[in-house]
Order: sequence, then C-alpha cells, then structure tokens
Amino acid sequence: MSYIHIENAGKKFSDNGKDFTAFSDINLDIEKGELICLLGPSGCGKSTLLNAMAGFATVDEGSIKIDGKEVIAPSPKHVTIFQNYGLLPWRKVINNVELGLETQKLSKAERRERALKYLKMVKLENFKNSFPRQLSGGMKQRVAIARALAMEPEIIFMDEPFGALDAITRMKLQDDILDICQNEKKTIIFVTHDIEEATYLADRIVVMTPNPGKIKAVLKVPMSHYRDRTSGDFLLVRDKVFDLLSMKMQADIEYTI
Repeated sequence: MSYIHIENAGKKFSDNGKDFTAFSDINLDIEKGELICLLGPSGCGKSTLLNAMAGFATVDEGSIKIDGKEVIAPSPKHVTIFQNYGLLPWRKVINNVELGLETQKLSKAERRERALKYLKMVKLENFKNSFPRQLSGGMKQRVAIARALAMEPEIIFMDEPFGALDAITRMKLQDDILDICQNEKKTIIFVTHDIEEATYLADRIVVMTPNPGKIKAVLKVPMSHYRDRTSGDFLLVRDKVFDLLSMKMQADIEYTI
C-alpha cells in the first residue's frame, strides 16, 4: 500500500437542511517523499481534502490511510501551514519557532538549537530576535515554515501558503520548498489554484473538477526540479494543465505529459 492511500473518499456538509458535497469518489495514492499539488478552481474541495488528510475533518465515505493507519485525528508527525501565518505577535521570531517544541521532552538548549537550525534553513537567523510586526509577509511565512520544520514532521500539508504574497516573493519561497524537499526528504501536499506554481513545484499535479470536487486527472511532471519557467517543456505542461481546467480535453486518471 502507498504511504498515503485515499479510497472512494467523500465529504458532505449540511447547511440549513441542505447537503453540500465538497468532494466525492476520490481515489489517490501518494508515495513517501513526493511533492503533490492539488489544483483546481475555488470551491472544488481541494482544501477540504487537504484537511481530511491532515485529520482536521473526517470523510463521510471511503477512507484515508497514512502509513497503513486510518486518519481520524491530527498527528504530531504531520504539520499544516496555512496562508495565515499564525505567528504570535508578542513572541520573538525564535520563540515562535520554538512554540511547538515546548510540548516535547526537550531541554531549553535543545529547543533553541533546533529552532536556530531551521531559521538558518529559511535564511532568517539574523532576524531571530525580531517581532512579527517587523517582518515582511514573505519573512513571516518563512518563520511559519521554520516552525513547522522544527517539529521534524513526516508530512507537511500546505494550504495556499503563498496566495497573499507578491510574485517575486512567491518564486523565492517556491525555491525554499524545493530545497526542503531535496534536503529534508519530506512528503508535501500543496494546495494551490495557480497553474504555474503547480507546474513549477509538483512531482504530480492532481487536477480537480469544479464542485462537487472529483479528480479529473493526475499528471506526472516529467521534469527535474528547479525548472526553467520559460522552457518549452515547462510551457507544454502548463498549457496541458490549463486545457484540463478549461474543460478543453478529457483525461485518464493518470498519465505523463
């Protein structure tokens, strides 16, 4: 069985006596160390699916299993990074990164050493004594990434983490995520509605249909990382994804471009 195994999964919500289907009939296998992008229009259920994988919501149909165990609640082995940085304004950067470690059996010195390690990884060690209000949006997101990495998780779930940032900052942070994949060997599930971002980051792109969300196609991206956004291969993949989202082409459940 794959590391993450999703079988016939569905999720419904009720509002004023009416049922609303977020996603249905989701079948997907994800291997350890993969970077998977969930891509689709607003309302297609991609964030709800991410939350179900992370254990913040349970599916109504089918099942989601990670490492052979059914997901019924959040796990300390998995962390989630949202668009909202979630930093505590009264704590310095270093103390924000240490936050999750305070529940672990680590000495103060061990917490500080680990926090500094990951601040260096995101190139913010010189801002360790700054407060969040003194940082740019991109720097705040780097702190959130360092805080997540300090927990040394097996899986990182990311819900449109760069959606509020300018284009240049987004590109820099995308490279940071690829560095993490290469150096830390983490499994990353990344929700986005940005076609170019998915094409740049993903090992595979899971394209979802509008509500109710279903998987239209799973595209394996045949390029190594640190991709040239102007290359013919990059533009070919990007255009194929655009065609899928525009409903211009039908697709099998999984194929390589």
